[in-house]
Amino acid sequence: MTIKVNNTQAGPKISKYIYGQFSEHLGRGIYEGLYVGEDSKIPNVNGMRTDVVEALKEIHVPVLRWPGGLFADTYHWQQGIGPKANRKRIVNTNWGDVVEDNSFGTHEYFELLNQLGAEAYINANIGSGTVQEMAEWVEYMTMPGESPMSELRQANGRKEPWHLKFFGIGNENWGGGGNMRPEYYSDVYRQYQTFLPQYDKDQPIYRVACGPNEDDYDWTETVMKNAAQYIDGFSLHYYTLPTGDWINDKGSATGFTEKVWYDTMTRAALMDRLITKHSEIMDKYDPNKRVNLIVDEWGTWFDVEEGTNPGFLYQQNTIRDVLTGAITLNIFHKHADRVKMANIAQMVNVLQAMILTDGEKMLKTPTYYLFDMYQKHMDAELVNLVDEDELPNNVTYTASKKNDELTISLANYDVANEKELDIAFDELPSEIKEATIITADVMDAHNTFDQPDNVVLQKFTGASLASGKLHMTLPTMSVVSVTLI
Repeated sequence: MTIKVNNTQAGPKISKYIYGQFSEHLGRGIYEGLYVGEDSKIPNVNGMRTDVVEALKEIHVPVLRWPGGLFADTYHWQQGIGPKANRKRIVNTNWGDVVEDNSFGTHEYFELLNQLGAEAYINANIGSGTVQEMAEWVEYMTMPGESPMSELRQANGRKEPWHLKFFGIGNENWGGGGNMRPEYYSDVYRQYQTFLPQYDKDQPIYRVACGPNEDDYDWTETVMKNAAQYIDGFSLHYYTLPTGDWINDKGSATGFTEKVWYDTMTRAALMDRLITKHSEIMDKYDPNKRVNLIVDEWGTWFDVEEGTNPGFLYQQNTIRDVLTGAITLNIFHKHADRVKMANIAQMVNVLQAMILTDGEKMLKTPTYYLFDMYQKHMDAELVNLVDEDELPNNVTYTASKKNDELTISLANYDVANEKELDIAFDELPSEIKEATIITADVMDAHNTFDQPDNVVLQKFTGASLASGKLHMTLPTMSVVSVTLI
């Protein structure tokens, strides 16, 4: 089978922010995962555990969304500043009813960003907070001159303001963020954004409005109609559940059947339809695509691992997650003209994580290696197939150009059949610079603390450039990436 690539024509830029991360005060995502405290026996720098930070730096995390999630709409930022012994201890009623000591707050978040080299994306509390509380938090973080909140920040040890690039005004306000109607949320959003301080006129804070849950097209229609002119980014939340059943059975992360494998792939692919239909509505009110679609919660969601706190959302991560992740990222690339950021849920120890930890132990999940492989697509120009229908069954594709290099990534989620194909070009590349693969022999192959290298990024030898074409043999359950020059 031969497919053709338009490699002489470049499409929109694939924003690096599509590879964003999300970390909420949930389970062991922050505490034990990212933050262990300055006095921990686990090696750390200013409380951030060194092994996790070093691993995440390797995949160049562009942006980190915090503090939630549902937690954001119960979070009162002044409880998380100042001497840690004086910080208010609360109960995290959203996630496990555990005590939250607020030792990870605003200063710690920006310290983590500094170590990672990532941009800030903060979600304001409009569910249980106030306009004044939001405005004072932004003043605390970004005011360079003299003001009450600037002086408070300086008293807490930070003289210079931080750079706040992205700011979410609400989270899931159609549900846990207030059970609001879209008409009401539109007015609340308009009010809050009016009082969002903008101290840096050259780099104004990018405003993200709460968008729809999955296929709630009425929410998109109503909010865009009433508030589009005040919105920079519009969020979408969609999780891949094998059964689509939030209440009774999300399915196990391991030990599943072949039918469940394919059901999971089908549900991951629904992201394309959701983005397409929401974008069509957005186009009515924003035909120039000024407002970006921000998929700031996505990923797989399974039943928690046996013996763990149900409120901690700790799940294993397998080759299945690699394939659903590739399907999703390829869809984001396809819609690069509208989708400018995405934040996988969540960074460490929660849902489809990059990293799992157990005390002093740490491992990189299969999904981590997918994000490592796909780095070449960050801020590259999209390259399209001539005809997507020419792709073999159960294969998904993306390609991009950057720095005179063409990177083609294909995922074969067929559990039984390898795929042979040839790729023809408008302009033939001269050689293969690099070829990598992530694959496994069983559907639930995963990494453990005793065997952390079961599913990793490896060199790929199944690609050759000859007779004017790139010939590839894609193994079953694999993602392959080839860079040509």
